[in-house]
Amino acid sequence: MEKHFVTFLSPGTFVAEETTNEIESWDIDKAVAMSKEIEERHGTLPYGFFFTTRTRTDADLDSKVTAKSNMYYLGGTVLTLEEIKAQNDPADRILIRNMECNGWSRVIVNTNSWKWTQPLNDGDVVLEMEN
Repeated sequence: MEKHFVTFLSPGTFVAEETTNEIESWDIDKAVAMSKEIEERHGTLPYGFFFTTRTRTDADLDSKVTAKSNMYYLGGTVLTLEEIKAQNDPADRILIRNMECNGWSRVIVNTNSWKWTQPLNDGDVVLEMEN
């Protein structure tokens, strides 16, 4: 048996809040529409999502993830380390240090809910969104 899921990520206190729903296929447009129905604690809204496929055979006690997509961000601004440094904002000191220590060349800043900043990995997709 094989089923597809979409997991929505929203800003949380220390880590992202997650909501996972079944979906017929890895349909980006359907997932975007579904994201508009998600609201987490404190009124936070999803900043992105990813797909997974889970499979289970008769011999398995539980299903297992057999495929996972990259992240799809619901809009946001991509900034490089150089662009953040050029802003010369003292509030970015920790972000700059994290980027340098972890080798992150780019981050995405999403403000469709609460401000959320995280690394933008190769293969991740930033969708054009109308707020």
